[in-house]
Amino acid sequence: MKIIRMDSHLYDEMIEYAKKNLPEEACGLIAGTESDDGISIKEVYYLENIEHASDHFTLDPKDQMKAIKDMRAKDLKPLGNWHSHPESPSRPSREDIKLAYDSKASYMILSLMANYPVLNSFHIENGEVEKEDLRIYTQEYYY
Repeated sequence: MKIIRMDSHLYDEMIEYAKKNLPEEACGLIAGTESDDGISIKEVYYLENIEHASDHFTLDPKDQMKAIKDMRAKDLKPLGNWHSHPESPSRPSREDIKLAYDSKASYMILSLMANYPVLNSFHIENGEVEKEDLRIYTQEYYY
C-alpha cells in the first residue's frame, strides 16, 4: 500500500471549511501526484453539498467539472473525494460504502465529533474497506 502525504495546511483548511458548513456534511475532491514514493495530495477542492444534509452528501456536478478542469490545468491527478462526519467517527458509513463506485479512488472522512478533528483515508472496493496510510506533515517534519 502506498503512503498518502498531505501538507498540514491542507488539513487545516479542510477543518475550517467543514466547521463553517456545520451542521451539514462538507465535501469535495482531492488531487495530486503519484510516484514510486507514494501519493502527494497537492490540492483539496471544496464543493457544495447539494443535499445540505448532516448525514450524507452529494457533490454539485458543476463544481465537480470545474474542479476536474482545474486539475487538468495544473497537471494533477484526481485521487478521490472527501467529506465530513459532523457527529460520527472517521470511518465509512454503510451509505459511504454502498456509494463507493471508484475502486481507484481514496475516500477521506473528516470526523468533527471530538474536540480534535480526525481525518482518515480509505480504499473501498466491492464493499470491503481498507484504511490507507495517510500522513499529515509540516514543512519542518516530513516522512
